[in-house]
Amino acid sequence: MTLNMTDVPVPDTGAAPQHQSQRTDTAMRVLVIEDDKEAAEYLIKGLRESGYTVDHAADGRDGLFLALSETYDVMVVDRMLPGPDGLSIVESVRKANIATPVLFLSALGEVDDRVAGLKAGGDDYLAKPFSFSELLARIEALLRRSGSAQENTFLSVGDLEMDLLARKVVRQGKRVYLHPREFRLLEYLMRHAGQVVTRTMLLENVWEYHFDPQTNVIDVHISRLRQKIDKPFDEPILQTVRGAGYKLEPAAGA
Repeated sequence: MTLNMTDVPVPDTGAAPQHQSQRTDTAMRVLVIEDDKEAAEYLIKGLRESGYTVDHAADGRDGLFLALSETYDVMVVDRMLPGPDGLSIVESVRKANIATPVLFLSALGEVDDRVAGLKAGGDDYLAKPFSFSELLARIEALLRRSGSAQENTFLSVGDLEMDLLARKVVRQGKRVYLHPREFRLLEYLMRHAGQVVTRTMLLENVWEYHFDPQTNVIDVHISRLRQKIDKPFDEPILQTVRGAGYKLEPAAGA
């Protein structure tokens, strides 16, 4: 399999209605069913650094089991797999009345191949080799179309609250005034509350840098943010995870 690395038994469902993935946390869940080790690692790393929670199956049998037993926001499925192939997996998922969006990946990129994938129940089809940025854009489009990515305009982590429409931040009832970049940084941290957010994730998603600028821009903004959301209060909520990144967690008792 070639990747463009430069850019970074079915249960008896009766007459049950179709159901969409329902998230119980802030991170979107993605199931990747891909047997090629290098391709799978590439996808998993990129998706996790983009803020997604990723499960991986390396063959059709395990992929089908996860697809039927777990809840996901989107599935990325390779067509040619050991065990049940991608088409068979998606057909089984649709027969089980699961409407989770599916993006097929395949080296088979002819029109007939794409049509077969869509008729099997796929929602989109991406031929290999592909760029990760295009795959990510297609996933985001599927999520928008399915309603899974409907934006929440109010975020809260413990006693810290953010109103995205009013551009307002409050902690313990006290208004916190932030500059635009600080607001964007805090929004990203709040959307990934309880998770370790790496410097790469912040550079790509807050500053839109797809390279390391070799500056202390993150350290400066984290320090300024701490001065505003932590220092005036008894319990800090913005933690540094040494060697990994940063994590926003509710204060004890909040």
